[in-house]
Amino acid sequence: MAPDLVRGHLHLATSSGFGHYAHRVRHDVIIIGGGVSGLAWARDLALAGMKPLVLEAGNRYDKRTYPRTELDGSAQLYWGGGVELTQDAAIGILRPKVVGGGSIVNQALMDRFDDVALDDWRADSGIDWFSADGMDEWYTRAEAAVAINTVPEEYRNRNAEIFAEGFRRNGYVSAPLRRAQSDCHFEDGNSCVECLTGCRIDSKQSSAITALPKAEAAGATLIPQVEVLRITERADHVEITGRYSVASPRAGEIEVWHADRIVLASGAIGNTRLLLASGYQERLPALGTEFYVHPQYMNFGVFDEPVNAHRGPLQSYKSADPGFRRQGFKLENVYAGPSSVSLLMPGYGRAHMAKMRSMPHFGCIEVCVRDTNPGRIRLGKGGVTLVDKKLNAEDRRRRSAGMTAIRNIFVSMGARNIIEGDVGIGLHLMGGCRIGSDPSTSVVDPEFRLHGSSRIHAADSSVFPHAPGINPSLTVSALTIRAAAGIVKEA
Repeated sequence: MAPDLVRGHLHLATSSGFGHYAHRVRHDVIIIGGGVSGLAWARDLALAGMKPLVLEAGNRYDKRTYPRTELDGSAQLYWGGGVELTQDAAIGILRPKVVGGGSIVNQALMDRFDDVALDDWRADSGIDWFSADGMDEWYTRAEAAVAINTVPEEYRNRNAEIFAEGFRRNGYVSAPLRRAQSDCHFEDGNSCVECLTGCRIDSKQSSAITALPKAEAAGATLIPQVEVLRITERADHVEITGRYSVASPRAGEIEVWHADRIVLASGAIGNTRLLLASGYQERLPALGTEFYVHPQYMNFGVFDEPVNAHRGPLQSYKSADPGFRRQGFKLENVYAGPSSVSLLMPGYGRAHMAKMRSMPHFGCIEVCVRDTNPGRIRLGKGGVTLVDKKLNAEDRRRRSAGMTAIRNIFVSMGARNIIEGDVGIGLHLMGGCRIGSDPSTSVVDPEFRLHGSSRIHAADSSVFPHAPGINPSLTVSALTIRAAAGIVKEA
């Protein structure tokens, strides 16, 4: 194992952006991406005695410095200033760009995958440990690393009551959501809608407050605001070339790091883009394929009495109906800030304003589709990342079935009008570097190494073989813990 290394890097400071090496520091491992997977890697490898370096494109915040407005949060915490669009603009992709990744901006819903998802993954990938028994140890370890709770019934808001009671009246089955949260102090009037731009009381169990402190205490180093541009495998190490963001004190500077091995942990789009930009397409023909997003559509029921869905816990319930699972969709009670909701409202001018004035009367239920039609991530002119992703007839049928259930719920609860969202939202970004035993159809092997490489690893949502139809966060953590244990064993 490499010796303890100080935070020394290669500063290249010529006018052209590239220069001569002042010195060469060799890291045990460099982790590209400081989200759920990246920080779990850093924690486990550091606790095992390694000295990982984490490079993250986004900024590092804490409970005192998170953006406090919705618009600032969109601009500062996401790629694309809040949203990136697929090529046909039918799906808006929300890709976190912040230390802590999706655990900062999402509601951190923590579910194990069921037999439906794991059986499909096993059959598709040829990996026999994709099963409830094979994943149990790693799920257990992932669950032990965070506090997981449900929202106490006495604190559920009116939107959650509409969801739960509407399910009961229609004979559907619902269940409380398992959330990575602790001590939210709902009794003080705290509203989770604020947590979409970072939790100001550290109740949300983001990887920035669970994994990162342990990693740094054990010797890991994090450098935020660095976008990695390319990687180059050498005979005995890997070179990583990155550029500091415009918000960094070293804005625009190019730097090169060296490591015995690297971990790709920047998600489906980030990992795929980096490998494509580094020339891996010919070597890995499946690179960029089998991309899924769980398209989500927010639907609003307008009620005579105020619902105030933005108050209190943002999400409390999910569908747990076997019929919904068979039909390929799930429902959740959700909400968002006014800017986001306004983008989903039809109409213009006064008609749009009239709808927004009714916002306190909106109940909201989201249908999330387990998509069957994979997309593709590719590079366009100038290295621009392009995403091709559409719904096929089966995906549209699944969405329609979910919306029928939502209409039944809202009507049974007395909604006087229903506004159906027609803009798909991609929050769960999966695939592009799918795992499998066959290098012709997958990018990462069953040991979480890039096919043909002993120095490049990945275990985040980019390795998902296809859409599971279940929130991915807990499984990302479980896969990462398993992968890190494999590296530690080798070392």
